[in-house]
Amino acid sequence: MLPSHTPSPAPDATVIRTGRRGAMAGLPCSVVLIALGAVGVFGAVVIATGNQKGESSPAGFVGLVFMVVLGLLGVYLFIANWANRRTRILVDHTGLWIDGGKLRNVIPWQGLAGVGLYWSKFGRQKVYSLELFPTGPIDRDDPVLWTLVRDEEPPHPNLPRLRYRVPFPAGCQEQVVAAVQQYVPHIWLGESERAQGHIGRPDVKGHKERTRGGRTQ
Repeated sequence: MLPSHTPSPAPDATVIRTGRRGAMAGLPCSVVLIALGAVGVFGAVVIATGNQKGESSPAGFVGLVFMVVLGLLGVYLFIANWANRRTRILVDHTGLWIDGGKLRNVIPWQGLAGVGLYWSKFGRQKVYSLELFPTGPIDRDDPVLWTLVRDEEPPHPNLPRLRYRVPFPAGCQEQVVAAVQQYVPHIWLGESERAQGHIGRPDVKGHKERTRGGRTQ
C-alpha cells in the first residue's frame, strides 16, 4: 500500500526542472521575435514620418506590420517563459508534485486509476505530457492544478474523462517515465501518440465563471 499524503516532497524526490528547460529554449526565441518587432516598429515610424527614401509599397508596409505582430508575440512568450522559469515537477512516494515557485500541490498516487505518456508532433519536434487519471472527483479550480485539468474522451472505458495533463519539455521524458514507474508501475498505461496540438488549453472561461460564483465543481 502506498504511504499517505505528506505536506511536502520527500528529500529524495526526483526533481525535473521543467521551467528552466523551457526557459532555456524559449527565451532566446522570444528575444529574436522581440528584435524583429523592434525593427518593424522602427520601419513603421520611418514610413509614418516620411523619412524613408523612395516610395513605400503596400507589401513592404504589410511586412512591417507582420514584424510588429511577431514582436508582440515575442513579448508574450518572454513573459510566459520568465514567469514559469521556476516551475518544477517532483516525484516521490506520495505522488507527483507541481511546484511553481510560490505555490505547490500534489496529485497523490493513491487517488489515481492510471498514468500514461502522451506525445504529438510539433514540426520536427515532439511535445510530451503526462496524463494522470483520478479515481474520484477533481477540483477544477485548484489554485495550482486547475490549468492542468482536461475533459476528453478517455483512452479506456474504465478511466474518467477528467484528467490532469502535465506538459513538459522534450528531453525530460525518460526521467519522468522512470520516476513514475519507480513508484506506481502497476497503474502505468504506456506511451501513446496523439494528434498535433494535443496539449490543448485550460478551461479559462469555466474557471472564471466558477470562481466568480464562489464555488468549485
